[in-house]
Amino acid sequence: MRENRLRRLWAEDRAAINGWCAIPSSFSAELMAHQGWDTLTIDLQHGLIDYQTAVTMLQAISTTETVPLVRVPWLEPGILMKVLDAGAYGVICPMVNSAADAERLVEACRYPPLGGRSFGPIRATVYAGADYAARANDTVAVIAMIETRQALDNLDAILSVPGIDAVYIGPADLSNALGRTPGFDQTDPVVVEAIDLILAKATEHGVIAGIHNGTPEYALSMIDKGFRLVTIGSDVRLLTGAAARTVAVMRDGTGREETGREETGREETGTAKY
Repeated sequence: MRENRLRRLWAEDRAAINGWCAIPSSFSAELMAHQGWDTLTIDLQHGLIDYQTAVTMLQAISTTETVPLVRVPWLEPGILMKVLDAGAYGVICPMVNSAADAERLVEACRYPPLGGRSFGPIRATVYAGADYAARANDTVAVIAMIETRQALDNLDAILSVPGIDAVYIGPADLSNALGRTPGFDQTDPVVVEAIDLILAKATEHGVIAGIHNGTPEYALSMIDKGFRLVTIGSDVRLLTGAAARTVAVMRDGTGREETGREETGREETGTAKY
């Protein structure tokens, strides 16, 4: 079976550098994958991507050694099993708020006797190998998002559920839940305290901690703290940021005033959840 290099990085106590795809395009996914990310996440929750497009994006990522992950829209067994059958080597599941939620997540992602995943790895065997069924339980990464006050209250219980490989912080929802301004690269003491608590508890339980970041500099500081899955921006933010900088240089050089650009397109807003 094809190795899950994400698990190897974790076993070596090294951080995985994760890219993020919100644009529904196999070509953009292929371009992202060829830039050298350790892992690349296809976002079915807030990205503009449907299942069929996600399959083509998984195929595009397969042209590289980048490990394909999928963030599913919600804790729903059907879509969890479908993205795994399509060849995702890990799932990120939003809004895991209790031990019962975590148990349902594991149940959908593990074959019996460890779970209740239905058998039908229609593309997964093409991507991973003929022995996929025998080794999938030890290969696929199950990642629960911690992003609510309820999840914080139930953190020890969630982290105690067998089969949860990692937890992943969504800073925007977490900030919102704590009554703070949502955004990446948080310096708000209330949010930072919650982030540090999640990391400390995950480490205590032997679970990997991951976090979404807005900039490489902040992501590097999170690695120094102990996070071992760090996402930097997304294809949307990288595209708009590079385009905005290019246009700004041209406006400055030609002396023309800026026109026709919406505020939501600015890289510096930093509040988009993806």
